Formats: sequence, structure tokens, C-alpha cells
Amino acid sequence: MSNVATKVAVIGSGISGAVCASTLARNGVSVTLFDSARGPGGRMSQRREIAEDGKELLFDHGAPFFSISNTDVLRLVHEWELKGLVAEWKENFGSFDYHSKKFIEIDQDGMSKRYVGVPGMNSICKALCNETGVESKFGVGVGRLEWLDNENSWLVMGMDGQNHGSFKGVVASDKSIFSSRFKDVTGSPPPLDLSLVPELAMKLQDIPVNPCFALMLAFTEPLSLIPVKGFSFKNSEILSWAHCDSSKPGRSTTSERWVLHSTSKYARDIISQTGLRKPSAATLTKVAEDVLEEFKSTGLNGSQPFFRKVHRWGSAFPAASVAGEEKCLWDDKKKLGICGDFCVSPNVEGAILSGLAAAAKLIDAPSCL
Repeated sequence: MSNVATKVAVIGSGISGAVCASTLARNGVSVTLFDSARGPGGRMSQRREIAEDGKELLFDHGAPFFSISNTDVLRLVHEWELKGLVAEWKENFGSFDYHSKKFIEIDQDGMSKRYVGVPGMNSICKALCNETGVESKFGVGVGRLEWLDNENSWLVMGMDGQNHGSFKGVVASDKSIFSSRFKDVTGSPPPLDLSLVPELAMKLQDIPVNPCFALMLAFTEPLSLIPVKGFSFKNSEILSWAHCDSSKPGRSTTSERWVLHSTSKYARDIISQTGLRKPSAATLTKVAEDVLEEFKSTGLNGSQPFFRKVHRWGSAFPAASVAGEEKCLWDDKKKLGICGDFCVSPNVEGAILSGLAAAAKLIDAPSCL
């Protein structure tokens, strides 16, 4: 590999893009990371809300935790642990049957370790996006990726038409860059014209996703009838998962905070009626009422939350894996990589593996570096 660093653009600051950017920077590549959001994390974001009394409330409203089986990823996680970015969440978890209104299993053994970011799930991505060699541009959505054939490079244009420069390589970890759903949400065509990469196009056409609504709740008193801190639901049309966010290491315990995830079927039904554009206040109110009512009818919660708010994950949870053993998609001629959990497996570990694989492709590409 050349000792002279070149410019690479990474689009998306979820864990896959953040790991890719960090790995490239550690190998001497100059990385510019773009994300339309205000901060890093993607589905590992942490939501900051303010209650009516002025209290700050923090929620991990996406991925509640992650488990690791791959040794390469485990090495990374141990490195993050030593830096205080990650800790093990040592609580009991279970499964609740909505029909019988009983817990049908409680895992007290902790068969696999559950890790969380500290003090929030986004802590890992924050640290990676701030490493030397990574220039992070938040609040900057990419509107177009233009291939400059005479320069063998990519021109990155913002949603506002601003020219953000040319790059010898691009890694897209955000599905919206090539998804037809981008047009449903923004009214504009997706930034990457798939006709530029015909060999990848077939695999990237309409990747199926599982939408989800996340309801964030805060209570003044603990929900003492619940014997676990995280549990899945069986036989509920509306609820798929619940966890006590304030029970995680490094979190404030001034209030008890829970996050409830809807089933993908429920979310799909709502989206089929309202579309993929930003949900209206009326839609979010209806979802909050539906999800909270389902939670109350379990008999596990008798108290009223002093705070509630809904977030819609429209297409964040992939329902397919598109890259197989390669773990990412790669166009060697144009030095374009596609990474994310949708390439490997729909979880944090899959996203990390894909980010590492995309970085390796660029590092091993001599004409790029």
C-alpha cells in the first residue's frame, strides 16, 4: 500500500460506516464521513429528550444491546471496553406470552454476553468518528454521487447542491443512498445511480426491510411487577420487545425509562396508510396510544408515564443479507464499497463485520491508495 493517504468518502455514521472510517484512517487514509443526522450512531443512536419539568431524558431507542461471536469483532469490543466505551449489561432477560399474560422463560444464566455502549449506545460511533484522520460532517445529506470517468473519482454533492469535493473511493453504509425508498421520503432520486455499477445493481434493488416504531417512556417509580430488564413478546400483534434503558451501566437512574418496539407487521400497517414521509403528529399520537395500551394490558404496568414519545424506524432493520461470504459489495473499477448489516446479518455484529470488510477492500486496492 502507498504511504501517501488519499481521500475516501464514507456515507453514514452508523456502526458499520464508523468502523469502516476508523479502520481506513488507522491505515493512513484521509476519510470524510457524511451523515444527514445531527450526530453519529444510526440505529445505535441515543435520543435526548426534555420532560415538561425540564429533566433531561436519554434513550437508546434503536439497538438495545449487542452480542458477539466473531473473534475479530470481539477483539474490537475488548479494545472499546478498555477505553470505557462499552460495558456488559448484566441483567435478567426473558420472553412474555401475551395470551397467557405470563413470562414463559427467564434467562438468568446469561448464555451470551450482552454489551452496551457507555454512557449511551452511540458512544462507540462517537469515538470512532472523532478519531484522527476522520473528518465528520453531520447534518450534511448526500444528494448525488457523480462518477468522473476522466479522473477516476467520485464527486460528492450535498442535498442542497453544494460540491463537497472529489474522492478516489466511496463507501456507502446508508441504504438510502441507493434505495428507491429515498424518493418516497424526499421526492428526489437516490444519490447513487445504480446503472453506474450494473454488477451490484441486482443485489441492491429493493432490499426488504422490517419497519418498527419505538415508544420511549419515563416513569417516576420502578415497574416492580416486571422481573427482568429486557424481554421479547410472543403472540402480541403490536409489541415485539421491551427493555429498561435506565438499568444499563452508566445510565442515570433519576427516573425509570423503558423503550418498547412494535412488531414489523403493526408498523407496516401504519405505513401502508400514511406513507414513508415524516409521520404527522396525529399518526405518532395514535401509535403511542396503541403501543402503550398494549403494554398496559399485559398487567405488568399499572402506572402512568410522565413522558412518552414515538420514533419511527422506517427502513432501518434489514430483512435480507445481500453480500454472503464477501461481507460487503465492491466495485473494483470505481472503488465503490457498500457495507452494512444488510450485507451480513441484521445485527450490530453483522454491521461491524461488513464495515471491516469494506475498509479491507479499499486498503487492498493499490490504484486507490
